[in-house]
Formats: sequence, structure tokens, C-alpha cells
Amino acid sequence: MLIFVTGGVRSGKSSYAQKRAKELCADPVYVATAKIWDEDFHERVKRHQEDRGSEWTNFEAYRDLHLLPLKDRVVVIDCVTLWLTNFFLDHDNDIDLALADFKKEINQLIEIPGTFIVISNELGMGLHADTPVGRQFADLQGWANQYVAAKANEAVFMVSGLPLSLK
Repeated sequence: MLIFVTGGVRSGKSSYAQKRAKELCADPVYVATAKIWDEDFHERVKRHQEDRGSEWTNFEAYRDLHLLPLKDRVVVIDCVTLWLTNFFLDHDNDIDLALADFKKEINQLIEIPGTFIVISNELGMGLHADTPVGRQFADLQGWANQYVAAKANEAVFMVSGLPLSLK
């Protein structure tokens, strides 16, 4: 099963996804897809880690998530935006190659028995990027979100901490 949770920054996506995971099982898995770029980001990651209790199994992987021991588990993947950044940078900002790799990983994940709660950001609802590379990434994010949403059994849009069911 694939559950897609999307919304803006600080919309409650992670809290909602973690709550859903704990409702589904007593020992969920959390997969962080971020690379730590600076001290501010390190602090954000630390706050997220502290929000989760000892019942969580935690993994940090920036790609090849399908190789992690996720079979028959309830897994929160946080988040598509950071995951896509890894592909985008690995492919020197080539959105076609980054999107192809991302789609391949999503397809590999959904072949694994289990429940995957995938969190993403809706970048297109914020400020318009003022650089060409920023606009490219916003396009990539939109296409990736559409792909995951199409594959998902359930899609939820978070607004001000409230979940809106999309499908």
C-alpha cells in the first residue's frame, strides 16, 4: 500500500504521517532521505528525530531505498523533496534523468510488500523561483508528486495541520 502525504512547509505532513504509521503498527520504520548540508538543517533533523520515540526503526538513505529491510513493515519516507534533490544533484540538474531515476525507485518500492507513507512538499503553491535551476527543480517536484499520487492507494493534502483526502 502507498499513502501519499503532501502539503506546504510546516503544514503538518510529518506529524500526520507518523501518527498514521503508529496507528497501523507498534514498530514503524522512518526513512530520512536528506543529506545534512548545514548546521540549521542539522538542527531541523535533530528536532524530527526527537519527535519520534524508541519504537521507531530509523534509516538514513539518500537513494536505493528499496534495498533497505522494509518488507512487511509500515514505513514513513520523509521526504520526496530532499530525495529528489539528491537525484537532481547527482545528474547535474538534468530533470529528465532525475525524474527517471526517481520513478524507478518508486516502482521498486511499491513492489515490496508493506505500507509506505511517502511525504512530499507542494513547491508550486509557494513563491515562484527566481533562478532557472530553481524553476527546473519546482517542475521536477511537481512531476514527481503527480507520479507518486497516481501510484498511491491514498493521497492526503495537509493544510494548517488538517488532512484533506484527495483519494
